[in-house]
Amino acid sequence: MAHSINNECISCGACESECPVNAISQGADHYEIDPDTCIDCGACSDVCPVSAPNPA
Repeated sequence: MAHSINNECISCGACESECPVNAISQGADHYEIDPDTCIDCGACSDVCPVSAPNPA
């Protein structure tokens, strides 16, 4: 199951650079995870200062 980023995201970009499959990109309001690309590794959750990425 892919991770998703909730509205707590502060758009710092820390998660984007940690994603090993480049599934994270800047969206209209905050960063977003492409569920078809995400491998559910949790690297984004490990670096997020506000715990915005969560298992979907």
